[in-house]
Amino acid sequence: MPFDLGLGASIWMGVAILVAAFIRGYSGFGYSAMVIAASGVVTNPLHFVAVVVILETAMSLQAARGIGADVDWRRVWLMLAGAVVGLPLGLWALTGISEEAARAVISVYILVMCGVLLAGWRLKSEVRGTGNLAAGVVSGLANAPGMGGLPIAAFFAAQPMQAATFRATLIAFFPLLDLYSAPLYWWHGLVTWDTLWASLAALPLTFLGNWLGSRHFLNTDPKDFRRFAIVLLAGLAALGLIKAVL
Repeated sequence: MPFDLGLGASIWMGVAILVAAFIRGYSGFGYSAMVIAASGVVTNPLHFVAVVVILETAMSLQAARGIGADVDWRRVWLMLAGAVVGLPLGLWALTGISEEAARAVISVYILVMCGVLLAGWRLKSEVRGTGNLAAGVVSGLANAPGMGGLPIAAFFAAQPMQAATFRATLIAFFPLLDLYSAPLYWWHGLVTWDTLWASLAALPLTFLGNWLGSRHFLNTDPKDFRRFAIVLLAGLAALGLIKAVL
């Protein structure tokens, strides 16, 4: 099995991937963070960084049809320029520490971001110019463990942006960020043959969960469901943190 996962750990990750994809399809939130947080309970979470990036890219490309007119390309290029600086620094820091320290850092980061998202802070106007550059730096740092989407989602959610622009700009930004990230992940030893096998194994579950979630079978408002997803994500991060310190 990829990454030498036992049967129980493989089942755990399969369920986590399916649930994470369902949550993403339903609410547009949290696939990478959910999978990384769940992996931290049973293995080194850095093993799944490249896996979630590959799968997020596949889902983003699937959703990219027809979004061109709504993309704020100035934001995209500013954030990407910031990420070019942030990602190498994040990878240098994260890959230079022990597995337990990496698990703790990732878990604390997820808990902090869950708090930010639940707080629901709002800005009176949209952030332009260098504010997006700074957000890109933070996203690049956060993409070292494959979770560059959380700070950008929180950053956009705090602004009075049109929903179509919000969604389209995210969809346009992340494949570009992941394309830049891929060779750096390989350079730091985060891409192996196990990465390929795990990605192939997870792809059907990812597409199934994303499709089911996008059908909105649950009679729940996506915003309410997003809050539930944040609480679930925080719970997984807390389990990872407990495992790191015990």
